[in-house]
Amino acid sequence: MAVSCRQRLLVYISGHGFGHVAQIAPVLNQLAQTYTQLDLVVASAVSEAFLRSRIHVPFSYVQRQADFGMLMQSALEVDVTASVAAYLDFHANWEARVADETAWIATQHADAVFCNVAYLPLAAASRLGLSSLAMCSLNWADILLHYADSPALNNVQCQIREAYASACGFLRIEPAMDMPWLGCHAVGPVADMSQSQRAVIFDRLGVQGNISTKLVLVGMGGINTQINPAQFPCLPDVHWLLPQAWMQGVGRADFHAQEPLHLHFSTLLASSDLVLTKPGYGTFVEAACHGVPVLYVPRDGWPEQECLITWLQQHGCCQQVAESQLSSGDFAREVFAMLDAPKPASVQPQGNQQAARWIAGQLGWDMTNR
Repeated sequence: MAVSCRQRLLVYISGHGFGHVAQIAPVLNQLAQTYTQLDLVVASAVSEAFLRSRIHVPFSYVQRQADFGMLMQSALEVDVTASVAAYLDFHANWEARVADETAWIATQHADAVFCNVAYLPLAAASRLGLSSLAMCSLNWADILLHYADSPALNNVQCQIREAYASACGFLRIEPAMDMPWLGCHAVGPVADMSQSQRAVIFDRLGVQGNISTKLVLVGMGGINTQINPAQFPCLPDVHWLLPQAWMQGVGRADFHAQEPLHLHFSTLLASSDLVLTKPGYGTFVEAACHGVPVLYVPRDGWPEQECLITWLQQHGCCQQVAESQLSSGDFAREVFAMLDAPKPASVQPQGNQQAARWIAGQLGWDMTNR
């Protein structure tokens, strides 16, 4: 049974790395495929091209930033001082900021607001009497509190928490931080699934691939990070798929840029034997769902990483590499250990459908025969 009338859903997606897109895109895909009377409007600082590579159903795009998460020095390191200053500035005129966002949302004629994981739009939607939902493996109140538990931020914390609490519900996707104060609804992991294209990759690389040829995918999740791979170990039958920006001035036959392959990152991951990354929801969960082992470089105290690592240890195959090893190239042993390990069983992304059904239920959409 189709939805009785068209529903316009305004979706805010954080630009703090690509993990937020990786979380929400599979849910939007499932939701729009099931509820065909849905009109999606996506507001994000993430580029339209990247969003369309992940969201495979029609949507309108508005370039708009409603949150900044934490300001980063790199994918591995938070700039705490700059982040605190940014939050104090963001909340200095909080009422006016909410009023401005309220006025803008009113122009979109939305029936509901859905956020991952900005809180400003939730406060604005509440002013308009619109239903609003949030979804994520974290929230910015707890992230900020972890790095800066300061009396100067008490008012900021109160406003953030009140904004989150104004939502009709918060969807906590596995794996996630503990967020008991939000009264979350829990669902399974969400992930974008792809088919392996190893033969295509080998052909485009001009590599004679065989059973012993290994592909190692390297990525740090969409936050600008410059790493010099010149010292990465040169290993027999191992080919590295690297961000093109890292390869400037580094000429090695075993190094290949990802971008000229013209394949989605999820497809590259599904085609690889190993991924080298930081702890982040998108890559960790997609690796587990494709049965690909992970080498990870820990982040600088990022509080979400512990639940991600623990979950991947339970449901996949992973091993830590220190940042100093990444710089020196002294991690050949870890690469071989992961390549030689038994391939882990694939995790099913049950949260895709679970989340879509929860959203529909929260918004009162007819779920008969779904």
